[in-house]
Amino acid sequence: MTTPAQSPKGGTRTGLALGTLALGAFVFGTAELVIVGILDPMAEDIDVSVGTAGLLVTAYALGICLGGPLLTAATIRFGRHLLVWSSLAVFLAANLVASLTTEYAVLMAARVVSGSLHGLFIGVASMLGAQLVSAGQQGRAVAMVFGGVAVSTVIGVPLGTLVGQGIGWQATFVGVAALTAVALAATFLFVPRIGATGPGTSLRSQARHAFAPRVLAQLSIGLLLMGGQFAAFTYLASYLEDVTGISGGAVSAFLLVYGIASAVGVFGGGRFADSGAARTLVIANVVLILALTALYFVGETPVLTAVVLLAWGVVGFGLVPSFLLRVITLAGPGGDLGSTLAASAVNAGIAIGAAVGGWSVESNGVDSVVVLALIVVVAALPATWATGRLRPPAAQAGASPAAVPAPEAGSVKAPTSSA
Repeated sequence: MTTPAQSPKGGTRTGLALGTLALGAFVFGTAELVIVGILDPMAEDIDVSVGTAGLLVTAYALGICLGGPLLTAATIRFGRHLLVWSSLAVFLAANLVASLTTEYAVLMAARVVSGSLHGLFIGVASMLGAQLVSAGQQGRAVAMVFGGVAVSTVIGVPLGTLVGQGIGWQATFVGVAALTAVALAATFLFVPRIGATGPGTSLRSQARHAFAPRVLAQLSIGLLLMGGQFAAFTYLASYLEDVTGISGGAVSAFLLVYGIASAVGVFGGGRFADSGAARTLVIANVVLILALTALYFVGETPVLTAVVLLAWGVVGFGLVPSFLLRVITLAGPGGDLGSTLAASAVNAGIAIGAAVGGWSVESNGVDSVVVLALIVVVAALPATWATGRLRPPAAQAGASPAAVPAPEAGSVKAPTSSA
């Protein structure tokens, strides 16, 4: 285990460290979704149906939701720098294995391992990023890390799909492995060697704080807000074709608008998280309600639909830094495990939302998913406001500032909860 180190607060060194963590997140985000674009050639080569090949996406998501927290719990005493580089190293190996096999069972195992490492990395990197900056800038640091995932959907996934379709699906995994090697080297060069911190390093202490009612309540908000959005977004291409009346390249252009807006929202959302994460979540919830209501009424008009998607993308992912920062803050000394649980909640919401949205499409048609998403985010609003009352545990004597983030400015003002 590495020993705790004094981390730099600001400057070029910190910027390079945060950029490196964002690059790692970019690699993981690319690996998660790039397989969607190469399912057909993969299915043909490994001799399974496209539907069966699609379970490789599910396996990765389950790795994030279940394997990530388990790995975090098992490695809770290890230094954060050690966890960052070792998760990248094993992830590199898993993708090389995936590039060299046509056995479905081996690919499935590689995807579960990769997803588990994704959950571990995002959680640890978020905590490490927050530790590298001064108080009041933690939201921006977390946004920088998670922004790597957002950018991957705009750049990494399309490029990976292009490589896979042009050269072969194995080349996509090789490309992911190569980029992982770059992130691994940058980690050794630029990320400070910071160890596990203070009193929160025992599993029992981490679990006690990370599974506290206040944290579970906040996790449920992330699940609802992301689940509601993805009940509709998963089927957005079909909605654009059937309701808006566009097709082909126009659908891709509309999705690109959403993707770029999402990336902008994540990075911009960090600044709002620093000014008041609880308040930002409430405002974002309200704007989501307005955006989905607008989509319901203007969905048949392409220009207005594009404007709504722009607003939806900015706010829908712009709330993520505030959500992550709230979980880390409320978990206090259990922030390492809490941040991993936050990543699990986001991905669980995406998976559940997609599944429920699919049921809605089959039962009531593709236009019903907007109504379903609207119902969920409206139902979430009172709970989002209520969790703004929650406060982190009192700082413990000798606790590290990174383990117990300072109370955020601009929180929803209300009596302190005892949760």
